[in-house]
Order: sequence, then C-alpha cells, then structure tokens
Amino acid sequence: MTLAPARQAAFGALLAIDRGAWSAEALAAKSGHLDTRDAGLASDIVFGTLRRRGELDALIGKYSKRTVDKLDAAVRMALEMALYQIRFLDRVPGHAAVNDAVELARKAGKASAAVFVNAILRRAIREPIAVEETLSTPAWLLDRWTAQYGADTALAIAHASLSPPERFVRVGNGTPPPGSEATDIPGCFKLASGDAGCFRFQDIGSQAVVPLLDLRPGQTFLDVCASPGNKTAQALEVPVRAIACDLHLSRARILAPLGIPVVTLDASKPLPFACGFDRILVDAPCSGTGTLARNPEIKWRLKPADIADLQSRQIAILRNALAQLVPGGLLVYSTCSLEREENQDVVAMSGATVVETMQRLPGRDPGDGFFAAVLRKSLA
Repeated sequence: MTLAPARQAAFGALLAIDRGAWSAEALAAKSGHLDTRDAGLASDIVFGTLRRRGELDALIGKYSKRTVDKLDAAVRMALEMALYQIRFLDRVPGHAAVNDAVELARKAGKASAAVFVNAILRRAIREPIAVEETLSTPAWLLDRWTAQYGADTALAIAHASLSPPERFVRVGNGTPPPGSEATDIPGCFKLASGDAGCFRFQDIGSQAVVPLLDLRPGQTFLDVCASPGNKTAQALEVPVRAIACDLHLSRARILAPLGIPVVTLDASKPLPFACGFDRILVDAPCSGTGTLARNPEIKWRLKPADIADLQSRQIAILRNALAQLVPGGLLVYSTCSLEREENQDVVAMSGATVVETMQRLPGRDPGDGFFAAVLRKSLA
C-alpha cells in the first residue's frame, strides 16, 4: 500500500517532535520535498494534532479504554493524527485517514497494533463522541490564566491557541504586498493569503514591541537577546548605531545579514561593553505561552517549575542590561509569555522605574500574546 506523502511526512515530524524537536523545524525537515498541496496538508495535520492533542487523547481513551501513556509512541501518533483528520479536516476522507494510520503503525514495526488502530478509528467514524475543547489546554495553565485574567479571558486565550495564527508581514516604509491589510501598528500589514514577496513574516505582537523604544536617528541601540533578528531588523528602520547579541554562536550567525556588529555572550552575566546605550531591548528567553497557536508543543512540554527557572535568568539578564543604560535612556523588557512571574514580577524586581507597559492577549488582541515594559534607571 502506498502512503500519502503528506501523512508520511506528518507522521515523521510528529515522532521527531515527541523526541524533543521543535515543530517548525521537524516539519521543514520532513516535508521539504513535497509539493505545495501536500506540504500544506502535512502542516495542517502536524499543527492541528499538536493543538488538539488533549481532545484527541481523551477520544483514544474513550474508544480504547486505555490511557495514551500505555501506548507505543508510533501507535499514539498514528491514532492522534488520524483522529484529527476525521474530526477536524472536512476535506480528508475518513477511510483514507484510517487506512494510512494502519499502514503507518505497521511500517513502524507495530504490525500487532495495526488491528487495534483500525478498530479504534472505525469506531470513531461510526460513533462520534463529544469532548470538551478545554482538554487541549493543560489544566494547570488554564487555572493560572483564570487566576490572573479571569475565567472568560482565560477561556478566550485557550480557544485562540487552537486555531492557526494569522499572518502578518513587516513592510516598514515599503509598499505593502497585494491583498494585504493595514493594522494599527505602523508598517505592519495582515496578509490573509499569498506570498510575502520581499517582506518577512513577523507577528503583529512582535511588531508592537519595537515602537515602545522611541528610537531616534543616531542613537546607540543594544539588542541583548536578538536572534532570530526580526525586532533588530525593525529597529534598524531608524538609522541607529546598533549592536546585537545572542547566547549561541549558531543563532548569532543568523544575525549576520543585518550588517551590524554581533556579539556572542551570556547576558545573565555582566555585559562586556565599556560604553552605555541610549536604547536597549531585552526580548528575554521565556516560556512562550503567548505563542501556543504557533508553537503548540510548548503546552505539552512546559512544567510549572520551568517558569521559576526562567524567572531567575530573566531577572539577571534585565539587571545586567540596565547597567548598560545611559542616564535618560530607555530599556524595553519584553516576553511572549502570559505568566506574571516572567513579566510584571521580573520588572518589579529590577529596581527600574516603569514608564509604561503593554499587554497583548490571544483571543483579545490580534496575534501572539506579548508583554512589554518601558523602563528607566531609578536614580540612586
């Protein structure tokens, strides 16, 4: 039996993600040889399965009377992706999803499980069962958001994480691509479909951060955690004298096309610059809970203890960056996290003066969730 190329690629990507790969990288590695149509279907299956995993696993439990942690990884992936197609992709015939799932389990060396997979999926087609979509948000995350934002907003955040993110491009002062739509962020355009052309895709939440720096021509600008460089490139639309930094050499190399000095350093340790900077951006490493529609694997990997670990690093990075800020300068601290410990609490422990803050929430605001605070050094 010949497997559909899109499903074979999606299956390989999901197994790689289960072993720790990031979804976008795993999908690119497994689907690079596919035509546009098949690549699109593979992407739909991978990201949809990850977004809806809680619901899919609940269905597996109901139909099989087994919990998914008792299943082999290959069997679980075959079931999850087939159930996702049956439940959520109208354009995919149910029998095709079932047949390929059975074959994927067999090819993965699980021939004895093929009968099991076939039975579960045939039953799923015959006997649809309703499950709550909130199962696709870990309960501990939903509880945190409810405590911080209220029940309605928490549910809106969770619901927003289940849909593909809208596409935005950074146009700056250029001519926007055909069919794009202006937003309330200058230079940011929504692109419902089509190619970005010469422009880069950059989420509207990300594009909302750099204007808070109030950059002026000729100012010195330091981007402390710069890779992959979208915010740095946006900042360079103003003729500033910039330096970009990143922890890892491989990520620092991504910044080379920006044409500015790039420094590899650990920003949780004192920074090596002898001079101060007029403007500093600290787009800190974070949990990424504002990006779950874009990076759905995060919600299944993140643990409560991870947030405390991230906070200690964020505090150190922010304090070291503030030490490089000239009197009267501005520093913007930002994350794509929704968690107070990574945002307001980090800012409060920095000792800096807060000029203003910005909070963007999925389900309330377009794009990913972001927090940003504009800071000045507190006078001794």
